[in-house]
Amino acid sequence: MASLSMASLSLVKCSLPSSSPHSSRASNRVRGVALPPTSSSSSSSSSSASSSSSSSVSFLDRPRGSGGFALFDHARRRFRAPAKGAAPSSSFRCFSALTPELKSTLDKVVQSHKVVLFMKGTKDFPQCGFSNTVVQILKLLNVPFETLNILENEMLRQGLKEYSNWPTFPQLYIDGEFFGGCDITVEAYKSGELQEILEKTMCS
Repeated sequence: MASLSMASLSLVKCSLPSSSPHSSRASNRVRGVALPPTSSSSSSSSSSASSSSSSSVSFLDRPRGSGGFALFDHARRRFRAPAKGAAPSSSFRCFSALTPELKSTLDKVVQSHKVVLFMKGTKDFPQCGFSNTVVQILKLLNVPFETLNILENEMLRQGLKEYSNWPTFPQLYIDGEFFGGCDITVEAYKSGELQEILEKTMCS
C-alpha cells in the first residue's frame, strides 16, 4: 500500500482530555506547547517613523476535496501549523496540541486500518533509523500497513505524543491500540510476540 504524507491540518485549540486509553505500555504524559496567533512589529532606525504590522494565523481552514484515503487527506488539510517566520508575541500561552477534533480524527485513523505507523518519513523513504527499523520488520513479516509522516506538521507531532502518552517516534498502532515504539517492536519481534499479535489481528 502507498504510504501517506501529512500536509497540513488546522484545528481549534482546546484542552487535553484527562486521560488516553490507547496504551498500557506508555507511562509519561507529554503536553504540547505551542504559540498563539502571533504579531510582528518593525521599527525604522532612520529619521522619524516607526511602524508595526501584525499577522495572525487561522486554525479553521475548510477542508478541500480529496481523492483516495479520504480520511487521511481530510486530516492533512484540517491541521495547519502556524505560518513560518511569524515573530513570537510578548506573551505565551500553553495549550494542549491534542484538541478534541484531532483526537477524533486520530481515533478514526488508527481504527480504519489494522496496522498504522506514525513515523519520520515514509515507508519508501524513512528519515530516521528507528522508523526504518520498524518499517523493515513489518515488511519482513509481509504485513500490510499504513504510514503517516509526522515531520510534515509539528503540531500533529505534539498532539500524537499526548494521544499515545509516548514521547518519541515511530509509534506503532495495531488493531486500534498503541503497541509501542522502536525498542518495544524490536523486542516483540525477537520474542515472537509481534508475529502472534499480527497474525491474530490479520485473521480477526
